[in-house]
Amino acid sequence: MEGGAYGAGKAGGAFDPHTLVRQPHTILRVVSWVFSIVVFGSIVNEGYLNTPSEGEEFCIYNRNPNACSYGVAVGVLAFLTCLLYLALDVYFPQISSVKDRKKAVLSDIGVSAFWAFLWFVGFCYLANQWQVSKPKDNPLNEGTDAARAAIAFSFFSIFTWDYMDPSQDSSMPYAPYVEPSAGPDPTGMGGTYQQPANSFDTEPQGYQSQGY
Repeated sequence: MEGGAYGAGKAGGAFDPHTLVRQPHTILRVVSWVFSIVVFGSIVNEGYLNTPSEGEEFCIYNRNPNACSYGVAVGVLAFLTCLLYLALDVYFPQISSVKDRKKAVLSDIGVSAFWAFLWFVGFCYLANQWQVSKPKDNPLNEGTDAARAAIAFSFFSIFTWDYMDPSQDSSMPYAPYVEPSAGPDPTGMGGTYQQPANSFDTEPQGYQSQGY
C-alpha cells in the first residue's frame, strides 16, 4: 500500500489546530521546549557568580565554564529544534510525497534520540560538577535553586525527547497510515469472493425426468 504510507493517503487536508494541539507528540514538543527554556534561562540568569575579591564571574558548577557553556548551548539548540519540528508538524499534512514524508519521520526519530542522548550527557555532567563544587566558592548559596533546577529539568528532558517517537503514536498526522478493512475475514480466504448459498437457483442441478 504505497499510496497510504506515512499518512500520504490523508495528505492535502485542511490544517486543524485543535487536532494538532491535542496530539501527545505535539504536547511533548511543547513540554520539551519549556524545559529547554528553564535550563538555559536558569544558567544564564543565575549560573554565574562573582566575589568581591574577584572581578570576573565564574560558573556556579565547580567554577567550570565548560559546564555552564554546555548547559546553555544544549538548552538553546533544543529550544530552536523544538520550534523547527513544531513548524514541521504544521506543514506535514500538506506533503503528498511518500519519500518526503518518510524522510521527515526518520529525521524526527533520529533527532529525538540524539537530543535524549545530549540531555543525558548534560544531566550527568552538571550533576557531577555540582556535586564537587566547593562551598567556599559560594558562601551565600546564591543561585543554588537555579543550578538545581537546570539539573532537574535536564533529567526530565531525557524522557520527553525519548518518548517523542512518531512511529509509536498512531494519532500523529504522519504515523504510518493503514486503510480500514471491511472487517475480519471469517473464512480466512483473504477477502476472496464466495458466492452465497441459495443466491440463485435453489433447485437441484441436472436433468430430472418428469412424470406424464
